[in-house]
Amino acid sequence: MPPDSTDAALFGSAFAVPEDWSARLIPDLGGRLAVITGGNTGLGLATARELARAGADVVLAVRSTGRGAAAAADIRQAAPRSRVDVHRLDLADLGSVGDFADRFLDEYPALDLLINNAGVMATSRQTTADGFELQFGVNHLGHFALTGRLLPALAAATAARVVTVSSALHAVGRLDFRDLQSRRHYRRLRAYGTSKLANLLFTGELDRRAQAAGLALRAYAVNPGYAATSLLTAGRPGVLRPLLALPNALLAVGPRTGALPTLCAATLPGLPGATYLAPRHLSGLRGTPAVLPPSPHARHRPTATRLWEISQSLTTTHYDFPTPARLP
Repeated sequence: MPPDSTDAALFGSAFAVPEDWSARLIPDLGGRLAVITGGNTGLGLATARELARAGADVVLAVRSTGRGAAAAADIRQAAPRSRVDVHRLDLADLGSVGDFADRFLDEYPALDLLINNAGVMATSRQTTADGFELQFGVNHLGHFALTGRLLPALAAATAARVVTVSSALHAVGRLDFRDLQSRRHYRRLRAYGTSKLANLLFTGELDRRAQAAGLALRAYAVNPGYAATSLLTAGRPGVLRPLLALPNALLAVGPRTGALPTLCAATLPGLPGATYLAPRHLSGLRGTPAVLPPSPHARHRPTATRLWEISQSLTTTHYDFPTPARLP
């Protein structure tokens, strides 16, 4: 897609985030409920902990309920007045996504914050339980299906927000609709970048459709910067892990700092929808959160619309907006 085919309405905000923004500026979240995918470790755990400290109740949506229980105990110690629940969710299995959503809708009347945080990075080519390429399937399709299934709870909230964690590497991604599952050509980092590009296109389209339907729901995408988490080294051969961990030790910020763009998107009052937040320095690698423009490929409305329609078909998830959406 050529650069001049971008749509300024997608991620076109010029909103200024205070340069000194930090977790201490999170407003009181008492009475609000947040779901964090992958909330048992790294950025997800740091996000869940700070939301709970601000008064929110949190649901950790995790593959391992054992590790989730340990994370919940950590959060309860930091925020003893907040409710912390753990539910199993495997984003690589649409059956698990459906089971999680059904349990959630039975138990909770509304959802204020959905943090689409979990992900996999630069894996060898593998497939999900439903036959999707793993990175595209988990990072995009799993979260697409989850958000759609939880839409009734999001619509029931006063002013819900959906925050999806993308990456600076979305800029290397390219959506080939003839080979979305990378069967003909597979490169680890390109496939990861494509899944993160899909996160951005999904965010812009979700916000647009929610506004057209008259919902008080806003969607945001974030780049945590270069954060020291296990995402880069997970699943790598043992001999490679020390080499891959070295840049983390020398250059990366910790999970608490890496979670700041997510926390800002989830809680900053007045933040326009379809906004992309990333660290303000070193081309989005370090610094406090700021509104930055994503790559031109992430702002192409026809691609966002086509990806949405294909994602609905692949996941058999159809967003049931309360009123018929008349898209601008």
